[in-house]
Amino acid sequence: MKPPAREPLSHTRRSALHLEVRDTYQSTDPDFLAWREGRRTFTPGNRADWWEGWHDVVHAATCRGVSVRRARVVSEPLTEYVRWEYAYTVTNLAAGEQVRWLPRRSARDLAVPAVDYWVFDGELVLFHHFSGDGALIEREYVTDPALAAWCTSAFHEVWERATPHEEYKPVD
Repeated sequence: MKPPAREPLSHTRRSALHLEVRDTYQSTDPDFLAWREGRRTFTPGNRADWWEGWHDVVHAATCRGVSVRRARVVSEPLTEYVRWEYAYTVTNLAAGEQVRWLPRRSARDLAVPAVDYWVFDGELVLFHHFSGDGALIEREYVTDPALAAWCTSAFHEVWERATPHEEYKPVD
């Protein structure tokens, strides 16, 4: 499989945009399973509990001035998996990401790709293709300028409507 997002992020100069549109991902994630069983998987104030390679790459990028933004288009009420992501988002924020949430019903008139993707510096697009049960099956890198522009525009449409993590309150 091609390298994960941390590879191009480590070379990004200006911006990294990440759009997530799925309601579930790989449900065999050990941290998710522990959370699901009621075990606390991390203590927000204790970075040793959760800081890992991804956080290092994001932190390094933001320290060199890269804007790293993640927008999640979600169904409400949230699925169990996305509730876990919501709880775990404090780690993304601590690393320097900005995260916003957009309920799917508020995106009904937006044209966005039907897959998760990253856009690095407005030039390189990384599409994540998942199986129905949320397992990552392919990373597809594309350098088509028109596609990168469209994905960037779609991300900005979502971003403008989405609610910052600190203000978003999931519907039960």
